[in-house]
Amino acid sequence: MRHRRRAVLSFCCAAACGLLSLPLEAQQSAAPNVPTYNVEVVIFRALGALGTAENWAAQTRGSTMSGEDDAPVSTADAGAARLTATVPGADFKLTEIESRLRASSAYQPIAHAAWQQTASPWGSKLGFPLDKLGISAAGLSGTIALERGQYLHLDFDLNYAPASTPAGLSAAPGTVFVLNESRRVKFFERNYFDHPVFGVIAIVTPVQSRPGR
Repeated sequence: MRHRRRAVLSFCCAAACGLLSLPLEAQQSAAPNVPTYNVEVVIFRALGALGTAENWAAQTRGSTMSGEDDAPVSTADAGAARLTATVPGADFKLTEIESRLRASSAYQPIAHAAWQQTASPWGSKLGFPLDKLGISAAGLSGTIALERGQYLHLDFDLNYAPASTPAGLSAAPGTVFVLNESRRVKFFERNYFDHPVFGVIAIVTPVQSRPGR
């Protein structure tokens, strides 16, 4: 996995510009003094095998962090994160990275979105289904959670059933691939979540800078 991560991060080395946010209708605003964050993700598929054949059937499952059928987390849950704003495409930070992926012969972007939210408590797994975040791609489902304890963590629990799979992975037609990974994130740093079939590049930034993380 490490050599794949280095390869993709090297390929995607790029700078980006500032990020603004606009109000999102029908969403609750964050309470005063609750830290709010901008989260941006590029989800992409590999056009060639990035790993060796595995027992893919053992990884397949139909549920995600927030329950059956991607049910949204209730804001009644104590400490559940809130979506507070959407981010216009003109202010994305990962646009150049998406362009480089699209121009490559090895990867294909399948979704790019950004939003503003508060964080759930660490370990709660209270995330949002993809459709609530403006992410829609054929065969892709799951949830994304931002959690805060002593540090900030970004958690992906994604299922992806591509129309075709890279040769060399010995995956049967209709195989659902699972990316389930949580990682500590630092502000303004790009983070790569990898899998032999698809992956995510993400960045988290504070809406208002505050001392400490």
